[in-house]
Amino acid sequence: MSLFKKPSREPLWRDEFSVFSNDEKYVSRRQFSKFLVLTSLGMFVGNLWVLVRSWFPHKPSYAVTPIARAGEIPIGGVKLFPYPSLQDQCILLRTGDDTYVAYSQKCTHLSCAVFYSAAAARLECPCHNGAFSVRDGSPLQGPPRRPLPRIVVERKGDVLLAAGIRLES
Repeated sequence: MSLFKKPSREPLWRDEFSVFSNDEKYVSRRQFSKFLVLTSLGMFVGNLWVLVRSWFPHKPSYAVTPIARAGEIPIGGVKLFPYPSLQDQCILLRTGDDTYVAYSQKCTHLSCAVFYSAAAARLECPCHNGAFSVRDGSPLQGPPRRPLPRIVVERKGDVLLAAGIRLES
């Protein structure tokens, strides 16, 4: 008897792992059950995570940004400004002597840019003939069902500041 194994043509791993290539495509009941249990457990943990996150809502903080001077816009006038980031365009309207309102310029239907129609005194979306109220941003006509996100406008002296976003439903 020799202490050394005779060299064979088969690789060593084939001796160590007795896997039959014909049986590789078949899944045993035990493997299938294990897969189902682990997948169900993963989905349960994911749903539990969503539930816990909903109990502790994260309220984003927005920077206070100057957007205009008080007398810069005439009554019935409009100014566009970026808020909260440079990619998010907003629209500021002066509706009275000391009354200013601001909204996100993205339509809540398909994110088209809304514009102010002075003749109709409303914000209009040209994509699907949608319209929003200047008073509160609620949809007046067309496909949009949600109101426009309202930008919180504060006044400090002669400067108008954007101080947050209020999502109304």
